[in-house]
Amino acid sequence: MFRQYIRLLPLLLIFFGWTKEVLSLNEEGIYLLQFKSTLDDRFSSLSDWNPNHSSPCNWTGIHCSSSSSSVTSVNLFNFSIAGPFHQNLCRLSSLTYLDLSENYINSTLLPSSLLPCSSLTHLDLSDNLIVGELPSTLASLPSLIWLDLSGNNFTGDIPDSFGRFPRLEGLSIVMNYLTGPFPGFLGNISGLKELNVSYNPFQRGVLPMEIGNLSALERLWAADCNFVGGIPESVGNLRRLRYLDLSKNGLEGEIPTSITLLTSIREIDIYQNNLSGKIPTGLSKLTFLTDFDVSENQLVGTIPSDIFDLPLLEILNLNDNHLVGEVPAAISKVEKLRQIRLFENKLTGVIPADFGKKQPLVFVDLSQNQFTGEIPPGICEMGLLEDLMMIENKLSGPLPESLSGCNSITRLRLSTNFLSGEVPASVWGLPQVNYFDLAFNSFSGGISTDISRAMKITSLVINGNNFTGTIPEEIGDLSNLNTLSAGNNHFTGPLPISLGHIPTIEKLDLYDNNLSGTLLTSINRWKKLTELNLKKNRFTGPIPSQLGSLPVLNYLDLSDNNFSGEIPNQLENLKLNIFNFSNNDLSGTIPPFFPDDLLQNRFLGNPKLCLSPDNLCLPSKGDSSNNHSNLRVLLPIFLLSTAVLLVGIVWFYLRYQKFKNSEKPDPIVVSKSKSNSNLKLTFTSFHKLGFNEYEILDNLNEENIIGSGSSGNVYKVDISSGETVAVKMLLSKKSDDEDAHKKNRNFESEIATLGKIRHRCIVKLLCSCHYDTQDLLVYEYMVNGSLGDLLHSNKGRRILNWPMRYQIALDAAEGISYLHHDCVTPIIHRDIKSNNILLDAGFGAKIADFGVAKIFDVDAAVKRLKSMSVVTGSCGYIAPEYAYTLQVNEKSDVYSFGVVLLELATGKHPIMDPELEENDLVNWVITTLELKGIECVIDPKLDLSLQDDIGRVIDIGLLCTRSLPIARPSMRKVVRLLLEVGCNDNASKTEPKH
Repeated sequence: MFRQYIRLLPLLLIFFGWTKEVLSLNEEGIYLLQFKSTLDDRFSSLSDWNPNHSSPCNWTGIHCSSSSSSVTSVNLFNFSIAGPFHQNLCRLSSLTYLDLSENYINSTLLPSSLLPCSSLTHLDLSDNLIVGELPSTLASLPSLIWLDLSGNNFTGDIPDSFGRFPRLEGLSIVMNYLTGPFPGFLGNISGLKELNVSYNPFQRGVLPMEIGNLSALERLWAADCNFVGGIPESVGNLRRLRYLDLSKNGLEGEIPTSITLLTSIREIDIYQNNLSGKIPTGLSKLTFLTDFDVSENQLVGTIPSDIFDLPLLEILNLNDNHLVGEVPAAISKVEKLRQIRLFENKLTGVIPADFGKKQPLVFVDLSQNQFTGEIPPGICEMGLLEDLMMIENKLSGPLPESLSGCNSITRLRLSTNFLSGEVPASVWGLPQVNYFDLAFNSFSGGISTDISRAMKITSLVINGNNFTGTIPEEIGDLSNLNTLSAGNNHFTGPLPISLGHIPTIEKLDLYDNNLSGTLLTSINRWKKLTELNLKKNRFTGPIPSQLGSLPVLNYLDLSDNNFSGEIPNQLENLKLNIFNFSNNDLSGTIPPFFPDDLLQNRFLGNPKLCLSPDNLCLPSKGDSSNNHSNLRVLLPIFLLSTAVLLVGIVWFYLRYQKFKNSEKPDPIVVSKSKSNSNLKLTFTSFHKLGFNEYEILDNLNEENIIGSGSSGNVYKVDISSGETVAVKMLLSKKSDDEDAHKKNRNFESEIATLGKIRHRCIVKLLCSCHYDTQDLLVYEYMVNGSLGDLLHSNKGRRILNWPMRYQIALDAAEGISYLHHDCVTPIIHRDIKSNNILLDAGFGAKIADFGVAKIFDVDAAVKRLKSMSVVTGSCGYIAPEYAYTLQVNEKSDVYSFGVVLLELATGKHPIMDPELEENDLVNWVITTLELKGIECVIDPKLDLSLQDDIGRVIDIGLLCTRSLPIARPSMRKVVRLLLEVGCNDNASKTEPKH
């Protein structure tokens, strides 16, 4: 026994020695050390919290009273600490200030743990992982002035006690998951100056009139709170209010005239609602107003002229309404106006001539109205304008002189007007412009050599004009150019040699000009080229074999030229989905690698070009010299094809009759008769279409199903014009008449929003169709299918090298970023996954199914709160917070996209890969990186010489999949991070293309 005590002696000495050191620390220091012991301090932020000290007053984040040496402040903002909220913090009797924001505090807040904090005046626990209900005892803290619980995962109702804070001046509970009704008793907190309740899924209801009792209120932020009904007149009582945000709700009715009584107001944001009626007059009384945003409502009438009497007005957003009439001339008097958005209205008349003179305009978008006359001459007189967009109006005349010196402009978009005259040389050379769009006007003259100064340009879109002359050699100085669209003009001469020196070019569209000469042999430098359209020109000489070295070229149209010689065998290396060599002077035989079923249409008009092996030569366009000899060969083919067609028609008719007479509850096929009076059909197109609704309906049969999901089947439909589209039939739901009418209105409203979306990285919604209880969405067809199908097939993983995967990631990120940040109505996708990223002919990525989850069931948010069986998202891609909140926001999309990035880098399916075992992909990547290194994470099919770039994308994926939503970057930031990866390796020098 004695020997056992001897063995314990060293441990006892250590223990008593440590105890002595701790005992030298005062009581408050011990409380703080006990708090620290429960934390995961991953970055050793609290390393100087030392038990050897007598007092904690010099510790990081701790502040003490100079008189009593008691701890008065604990500020651990953004220390990346994780763990529970510890009750010892409230044992610090003199503590007045406690800030644990932007950490990973992950417990509930026990009501009893907060009661001892009686001296606390400032409590900030924002941007953590706290769960559970809001503690009712918070209102018992007698000295509390500021309470910030935003960015957590609180659920349930706001406690009744929150109406009884004795001294509270600031309350922020933004971005939680509070689901009860929004209470009127908050109007009892008489001293409240700031109330932020935005982005909570409160029970659908009205904004209570008691809000008008908060006479001291200076800031009211209540965006995206499920408010319906009208804005209460009592809002006008808030005479000290400076900031009002009621955006992204379902508010209805007119804007109350009492809003003109808010004489202290600086910003009014009530966009994205269902407000109707006219913009109230009397806004000129709001002399401090700087920002006024009522966009995306149903407002009618004219723009009141007194709105332009506001002396401090900087931002005016009236877009996406139904405003009519002319823009008042008084718009030119607003001396501080920086941003104005009037697009998507029905405004007419001439834009006031003095608009822009002596105004510091930065952003102007007047697109999609019916403006006439000329662009105001002083639009960029102050030299600050960055974005000028007047797309789809009826503007005429030349470009204004002030644009010539507008060196600040980055986006110039004036397409689809009646503008004319020559483009000044200095406009061609605007040094900051990245998107230059003058398409579909009547401009004339040539491209100036000054274009060499436009070094940042990425998209030059000038098709559909009357430009003449040659394309200057100076265009080769545009080292960032990725799109050159100059078709349907009158350009002559050869292609400039310098054009072959632009490695970033992705799309070259010069169709329907008078260009001549031979193709450049330096085109092998165009490693990113996906589309080359040179049809209807006068090019001669052979087709260069270097075309075969372009790895992602998928669209090639050389038709209607004078190319001669044989088709080079090197084209076998291309992955062409669309190509046309017709109407040239090609000779020899068609190489065997071209699909037989495409030969006739893609090679016609080359009389010296023969089919192999029978040497049957193709007739030239309009040439009948070989018709007799060819007839003997073609006639049997024609007769056989006709017979097959007739048999197919009979077979289809029999199947159709059988299917129509079956007793299926939800038939897919509808009547083909246009005169069927029983078919109530609504057809809405968003683009110019070459088909009608009946061509779609006639092809919705089981043989054409190419996919199915929770929202319905997807059909591939070949139109008689040769076009192919994809049709999504949303599953029908049986409802009573009133419910059905309501849902139909919701469907039409959502679809109208989606139909306005225009972005190269988003699948184009062509039209929608509603009949009976069925809803159809018709999209452009994506020939290379989904990223998921391709990536997880053996052939696909070989095809998708890292540069292609990187570009797919960037394209997809730009598409999602556009939905989140650049749509007038920001759209949350809700189901980002590799199968919803589709690939076009050039393997360019486009986001699909955006908004469908929301459209499919407008009451889904409520149902998810009642039943776990209704899930938004797909397994393996769903953000972790969804498990206990059943709510999604834009950060949910960011998480899902992060999983896609990891999927691209690893080649592994998020949940179905056997190597993951019990892990999901995110945790597998984290664990494998720590234990084995990046080599074991990267897809073995990829080139490890690109390990650094792949590793950086993995880092971005892990950043996107952080457990705390607030810690995830925005999609706009993700795009910038991905661009930085490409820039470092010269993989991509482009800016996001919106």
